[in-house]
Amino acid sequence: MRHATVAARILLPTLLLGLAACAPAPIYKNAPGIIAATPMQVAQAPEQYAHGQVIWGGRVVDVRNLPDHSEIEILAYPLDSSQRPEFGAGGSGRFIAIVPGYAEPMNYPAGAPITVDGQLAGSRAGKVGEADYVFPLVRAAQSHVWTAGEMRSGHPNVSFGVGLGVGIR
Repeated sequence: MRHATVAARILLPTLLLGLAACAPAPIYKNAPGIIAATPMQVAQAPEQYAHGQVIWGGRVVDVRNLPDHSEIEILAYPLDSSQRPEFGAGGSGRFIAIVPGYAEPMNYPAGAPITVDGQLAGSRAGKVGEADYVFPLVRAAQSHVWTAGEMRSGHPNVSFGVGLGVGIR
């Protein structure tokens, strides 16, 4: 029995370290001043978060190209440790990423997972369907549209449990 306990003490931390190593590093540097509030929270009190830095992500809803900049409307979701949107968690509001110049809509297709790093730039009243809505504005310094492969990477197909299980992929 003693050997099993010693083996468990060695094997479990090694296994956990191995699983943690599977997760890719965050794509943007988490600076100390990054605001942890969700877009929904910022929309309710935009003055409280004025000019703060955020790293937000979600799904692209729409792209609007204007004469000197583009706006990408995003339905926000929480981010995992690699800053990828986690769609199983439910949306946490919408925001508009403002990018300089022209944003090719084919590079930002509707529904695509995206992560944005930028500075809050106020808010704007608008509509979602017929409903009034307040959109936080983020002046994007950088953005990343995730590929299907990137969304899957770092998610090992490993599960632990007791009993019988069948998995089909």
